[in-house]
Amino acid sequence: MPYPWPTQATSSFATLARLHLVGELVQAVLGVLDIERATLVGHSLGGGVAMQFAYQFPERTDRLILVSTGGVGREVNPVLRAVSLPGADLMLSSLSLPGMRSQVGLFTRLIKLLDTDLGQDAAELLNVVDALPDATSRSAFISTLRSVVDWRGQVVTMLDRCYLAEGMPTLLLWGSRGSVVPVRHAYGAHAAMPGSRLEIFQGAGHFPFHSDPARFRALVEDFIRTTAPADWSQERWRELLRVGRPSSGVGELDSAYHRAVERDRREASERNAT
Repeated sequence: MPYPWPTQATSSFATLARLHLVGELVQAVLGVLDIERATLVGHSLGGGVAMQFAYQFPERTDRLILVSTGGVGREVNPVLRAVSLPGADLMLSSLSLPGMRSQVGLFTRLIKLLDTDLGQDAAELLNVVDALPDATSRSAFISTLRSVVDWRGQVVTMLDRCYLAEGMPTLLLWGSRGSVVPVRHAYGAHAAMPGSRLEIFQGAGHFPFHSDPARFRALVEDFIRTTAPADWSQERWRELLRVGRPSSGVGELDSAYHRAVERDRREASERNAT
């Protein structure tokens, strides 16, 4: 369901084509596995893939569980912006050199000791790089990243299609100190998706399922147990498409953030009072 930002017209068609093909790939995999409908769990870029699938194939989507997902705002870690630039393959391959590796390890420990948000995720992000053993893997990773991120930040958004998730049970899981996609995007997504649930992992970074796996599993299992699968209707879907999205625009992340924060504070106060 993520779509290009309006100012990104030059790359719109390429981006849409990539996302459309990824959605079809997920459908093909489900077909091979003989799975008719599924609850989709997507992390980071995978969250965008899950939403794209839900938009293309709502009749096959029971629920959405989005974890630190992209596509809510432009902001993204500067390191990922750098990887989208020319020469990124050489930069990533240099990280595996013995001398460079020790320096990167020292820097990682330092920023963690300084208690920075990037320090929360640095080791995990390096593990992602380590999982790219050769030039082919690195090239595929960079190509995928460039389809959604450039030097200015994220170039796709799901906010202009969130209204299509009406009636789709959706759970949003986010770390309060995520350095890749900031937590304010969680509140923006929550405000843009009425009926969604939002759970924040305090002190966690971009990988909340590693920070507190027991809580993560419990939340996912509870969400699936306490919600009914989406009741998809072709007539309702057609009506949503005809009416279009509400008047709030994709540039209103700040107001959405503040509305959602205020709502969460009010609900927390009410729970404490009872």
